Amino acid sequence: MTAPTIGFIGAGNMATSLIGGMLQNSFKPSQILASDRDSEQLQRLNRQFGIATSTDNDQLAADCDVLVLAVKPQVMQAVCAALPSQRKPGQLVISIAAGITCASLANWLGVGTPLVRCMPNTPALRGQGVSGLYAVSQVSTEQKKLTESIMNAVGISLWLEQEAQIDAVTAVSGSGPAYFFYLMEAMTEAGEKLGLPREVAERLTLFTALGAADMAVHSDVDPAELRRRVTSPNGTTEQAINSFTRDDLPGMVARAMQAAAERSAELSRELT
Repeated sequence: MTAPTIGFIGAGNMATSLIGGMLQNSFKPSQILASDRDSEQLQRLNRQFGIATSTDNDQLAADCDVLVLAVKPQVMQAVCAALPSQRKPGQLVISIAAGITCASLANWLGVGTPLVRCMPNTPALRGQGVSGLYAVSQVSTEQKKLTESIMNAVGISLWLEQEAQIDAVTAVSGSGPAYFFYLMEAMTEAGEKLGLPREVAERLTLFTALGAADMAVHSDVDPAELRRRVTSPNGTTEQAINSFTRDDLPGMVARAMQAAAERSAELSRELT
């Protein structure tokens, strides 16, 4: 596909991040369109990125090769139902709305529509996101590559073999940043109780998390081995790890993520 036109319906934070990332990764302003009910947000996008904007979803849908649905799940059905039935032949539709299944999208947009369902996470706002992607059979190899180029503009993306795996992605990476934030909260509070000024405990915690994540991402061994390498026998780290083990930290994490996955599946049923 030569210089495809990508249109965003919904111009909130995630769409803004994707557009900014795309413009830093070989896409041109002339390739990107955006529509939204908020005219002030559209003006900001136009000033910031120099892209064409509109409040007319119909015209945007008619003009683009790829349609990115970046609206809230609760309004997705109404937005899709209002789109013209005669869009560009083979137009790729990418949904980044949580809980909306491909079956629902096909029902609202037309059976046979090339659809990609995407589950990004909030670090995409900093260009450090990870997205799980699922494509229906109508999506071509070229369209998959184009989807990757869009989502990889704000991080990395991974393809899933089954749509049901989106619920697991939600539990791992979609909700995952909150788990780490929660641990950062707890470590900061514990450091304060140990006698550190709060701002010192917080900086130590945040940069330790950043450094550990960077080491894990760039290491040739898995996190379990990295943990073993910094856990000296009878040392301070071992005492902390032993305490985590006694409190069944792995079990707590597994139960929490199971609850997240179950809720993700439940939300999909509610939004169908």
